[in-house]
Amino acid sequence: MGFLSVLSMAHQLVAARLQPGEAAIDATAGTGADTLFLAAACGRRGQVFSFDVQAAALELTRQRLAKQEEAKLAPAKLLHCGHEQMREALPASLHGKVGAVMFNLGYLPAEGADPALITQTSSTLTALGEALDLLRPKGIITAVLYPGHPGGAAEAAAVEDWAAALPVSTAQSIVYRQLQNSASPYLVAIEKK
Repeated sequence: MGFLSVLSMAHQLVAARLQPGEAAIDATAGTGADTLFLAAACGRRGQVFSFDVQAAALELTRQRLAKQEEAKLAPAKLLHCGHEQMREALPASLHGKVGAVMFNLGYLPAEGADPALITQTSSTLTALGEALDLLRPKGIITAVLYPGHPGGAAEAAAVEDWAAALPVSTAQSIVYRQLQNSASPYLVAIEKK
């Protein structure tokens, strides 16, 4: 048996910390895999907020959720805006109470999607700061990074630098990656103190 994929590791880390009934955020809806995972983990009493700048991503997410038995899932609010707007998009009553925020950076991996339309480092760093503020104590941020596509390496390095610079009194950060291939996707996870 090999190591977990970076996506599976992100899900495992979140599942160990997220409680049923909590709110969670998918900062990059993409094809909806993380939104579905969070909706199942939060359960029907929870809430999920899913962000994407591409309407096609939100439609893929909606379709993925529609295939599931809704009674077991948290309601998911799909938001057609950038993840850097998550603080203003969430009700103030949830600020400081979110259990998990998941990022899956890069481009939309779907047929017909434009691979040149990628997440941008500046908005990602803003969103990470907002995510940390929105978390409850012991809440978690996961960011799956893709250094192998154009623009991905710079964004990955910036995210890693941001996480490494967090004061240990605020959060702890880890990296999960394959060491033999610098272009492989990898995970940065941040747990709020």
